[in-house]
Amino acid sequence: MTVDAQPDTAIPDPRDFGLAVVAEEDLSDEALALVQEVRALVDTVAHTRAGAEDLAAARAAVAEARARLDGPRHDIGTMVRHSFPDGRVEWGTLTNAVAGPTNPLAMPLRLERAEDGDLAGTTVLNGVYQGPPGLVHGGWLAAVLDQALGSAANAAGMPGLTANLDVNYRRPTPLNTPVEVRARVTGTERRKVFVAAEIRHNGEVTAEGTAIMVRIGLPGDSGS
Repeated sequence: MTVDAQPDTAIPDPRDFGLAVVAEEDLSDEALALVQEVRALVDTVAHTRAGAEDLAAARAAVAEARARLDGPRHDIGTMVRHSFPDGRVEWGTLTNAVAGPTNPLAMPLRLERAEDGDLAGTTVLNGVYQGPPGLVHGGWLAAVLDQALGSAANAAGMPGLTANLDVNYRRPTPLNTPVEVRARVTGTERRKVFVAAEIRHNGEVTAEGTAIMVRIGLPGDSGS
């Protein structure tokens, strides 16, 4: 098993496969501000103890806002292109549940290349992601790890789909506090890409995962 990553320029353009693409820098400030406001609204709705009158008024206001926005939509599968300062380009679905810039459900999670070559970033999971009291739901931790693992393969020039994901929970992960996420490619074997990632709180690993990603077949790719 080797670690033989292709250069970033080998990453295909989704438009070559008939997918719509939006550059992240072209998303309007108004759209991104709305996403942040709705993200805060979801957390507020999940925890509010408001009375019936305020709840009814809020429901009407939300219904009015939804009707105002219920017009043209991005196609399912629309991709977003993010360009990093180090020259790396990453493609992801616009509404990705973990990192999609227009998805209020997303944390969001942004991973950039660290000095040691890992992809690294921090995120905060609020009460919307709760499992046990005061702690992050294990399913969401697995989702964060899966996203990081896929990003590591993508950053190495070998985008693919998760074929196998193993997650170990080392200690509880608290809500409403920054956690660090790190990921890297550990090896390759033909179309298989082996990746590893961790989530840390205060420097201690709370969850870790490994995965086998199967590279997406590209035109002219022999699969070797």
